Amino acid sequence: QVQVVESGGGLVQAGGSLRVSCTVSGLTFGNYAMGWFRQAPGKEREGVAIIVTAGGSTDYADSVKGRFTISQDSAKKTLYLQMNSLKVEDTDMYYCAADFAGRWWEWKAPQNYNSWGQGKQVTVSS
Repeated sequence: QVQVVESGGGLVQAGGSLRVSCTVSGLTFGNYAMGWFRQAPGKEREGVAIIVTAGGSTDYADSVKGRFTISQDSAKKTLYLQMNSLKVEDTDMYYCAADFAGRWWEWKAPQNYNSWGQGKQVTVSS
């Protein structure tokens, strides 16, 4: 049984930094790509970043490029999203997604991931 457990997030002022993490069990870390998504109430889930755990290739949504960094610790089976220079519009629920099963250019589509965490709230105040 696959489990994706997130931690981190919280409240920060605009311009500050936060990190969210997720650990994965039930899957062989390195055999799949993983990503971070975010979603506000009433809006569609948005792809934020993806990493290929085997080779380390990454991609980001244009809205977070240069500010967010996705990384991994294979030994700990943990994925991270470091968020710097946070803006009020980054306020969302952030979700970790594992076991990407689509084509690379489809990484922003939530339906291409088979396992999800419960989400962590990130709130950026002005």
